[in-house]
Amino acid sequence: MFPTDPISNLATLIRCPSVTPAEGGALGALEAMLSPLGFKVERMVAQETGTPDIENLYARLGTQGPHLMFAGHTDVVPVGDEAAWSHGPFSAEIADGEMYGRGAVDMKGGIACFVAAVARHIEKHGPPNGSISFLITGDEEGPAINGTVKLLESAAAKGERWDASLVGEPTNPDALGDMIKIGRRGSLSGRITVHGVQGHAAYPHLADNPVRGMVQLVQALMHLPFDEGTENFQPSNLEVTTIDVGNAAVNVIPAKASAAFNIRFNDSWTVESLMAEIVSRLDKAAKDDRLRPGRAPVSYEIVWNERPSHVFLTRNDALIDSLSGAVESVTGRRPKLSTTGGTSDARFIKDFCPVVEFGLVGQTMHMVDERVAVADLETLTDIYETFIARWFGHAVA
Repeated sequence: MFPTDPISNLATLIRCPSVTPAEGGALGALEAMLSPLGFKVERMVAQETGTPDIENLYARLGTQGPHLMFAGHTDVVPVGDEAAWSHGPFSAEIADGEMYGRGAVDMKGGIACFVAAVARHIEKHGPPNGSISFLITGDEEGPAINGTVKLLESAAAKGERWDASLVGEPTNPDALGDMIKIGRRGSLSGRITVHGVQGHAAYPHLADNPVRGMVQLVQALMHLPFDEGTENFQPSNLEVTTIDVGNAAVNVIPAKASAAFNIRFNDSWTVESLMAEIVSRLDKAAKDDRLRPGRAPVSYEIVWNERPSHVFLTRNDALIDSLSGAVESVTGRRPKLSTTGGTSDARFIKDFCPVVEFGLVGQTMHMVDERVAVADLETLTDIYETFIARWFGHAVA
């Protein structure tokens, strides 16, 4: 039988304990759903020194264009306190019209619905006039090193080309039809270390307190806005996420202090221009002696985290209009086109083809008692099925 029931599909996937980096049987279950539909399924284990091996899946139906890719992940975050769950985190129990389980909305639910949508389309119309593929990783919730990036590169090296992609992340804040993500802000992180001279708190003239210097530097990063936002993006925002001195003694001035920060930035910036702005702010603040009168400029160093995420915006009318129209025809609501939120694997896919994101309501993702309304699974399947027909109709026309 074809996997046309999203509820059954999701229950099967939830019952696979695929906490990153474990495959947990989820990709095997997905392969069992896709093979009867005619998909050619490939499983790939990606490796990199210092990171866990990750199993991924790529499946394609059809050999010709146009080619639509559905992308997502079967890995999930840890369950937390299992005793705090109302129902087992891998039980897929249904209570009061909701299915409980880790990954119910983030994002096994989206995968379950798209599989059902493709199966229904094939039952009604046969295979699409083109190709559909599933690009599914087991590393989205982890380091994101051995997942989507390597799966895309491997498939592209074998000649795969895509015309558009839909990522099934939970994009809706309150109800299905709220929001489609058409881009994402960039993300840049770093760590600042200020060097001082250790000494006795009663004799500060014999020491150089790095905390004073660090206060000046982090204030310079947070005090003035980086921008006021742009037409498609909210203002860039920098947060200092930790300040550490590693000092347990209250009467000792520490030798150094460090601070980590993350900035989510809009299309006013590139990674390179943003780095230059941050260094300029730090250099200026280092010369400010209000907290360190008579001292030389603050001695600091900055180390940037590897793999920053670049800002992007999708401008593909066929993809956006097909999805927006499908959402509105099923729900009666015109979705907001948004670039809010954090990062997703769409940041990698955008280098290969236009990409948008649309999935379930995300209110319970990563929480104890993560759950999805059963009715929403049917509605999302209808949206995806309508989108498939609209997109191929537009692409072939």
